Amino acid sequence: MSETFWTLPIETQRLILRPYQPNDYQSWYAGFSGRLPQQYKYDEGQISLDGCDLDWFLNLCQRHQEQAVSDYAYIFGVFCKQTHQNLGSVDLSTIQREEKQWANLGYSIHNQYWRQGFGKEAVRALLIAGFENFGYHRIEAAINLDNYLSIALAESVGLQKECLRRGFYYENAQWVDHLIYVALILQDWTLLDK
Repeated sequence: MSETFWTLPIETQRLILRPYQPNDYQSWYAGFSGRLPQQYKYDEGQISLDGCDLDWFLNLCQRHQEQAVSDYAYIFGVFCKQTHQNLGSVDLSTIQREEKQWANLGYSIHNQYWRQGFGKEAVRALLIAGFENFGYHRIEAAINLDNYLSIALAESVGLQKECLRRGFYYENAQWVDHLIYVALILQDWTLLDK
């Protein structure tokens, strides 16, 4: 993967998606420290930031860069264009290249910014970039069966429910089933029209 695509920002009407940079520390920290208490089962809510000082954040930025250079994962901070606040993050992780060009989609918006359409706008932009710039053919999201908010987001950007994968993720000391939502570049995927 060309480093150019990784470092260029992805812009939408209200958002900028880009790799975290060292000078993003205050914005990143404010996003996490401003979280509300847990809103539902799959919301982390407020978390401890003990040990997450500037040096820790610089190491995080470096790890993200290394993952992108190796085509392992592309992690983008989601920033508000007007305020420059960090609203959360989205990512694409390469599952397999070669004849599959297959990636996993991840997304997380801080709960104090929910219900404003930021998640939908960020995920839509990342999917488009995943197909057009990163060369993926198949992008999928694995979602817990009762994570209705995540399911609603996936469906709102045009991902299609494909299957149930049994015992797919190891969570909370057990193997958990997940629904698989997918977008394929060569099929009737209508994300661009939404």
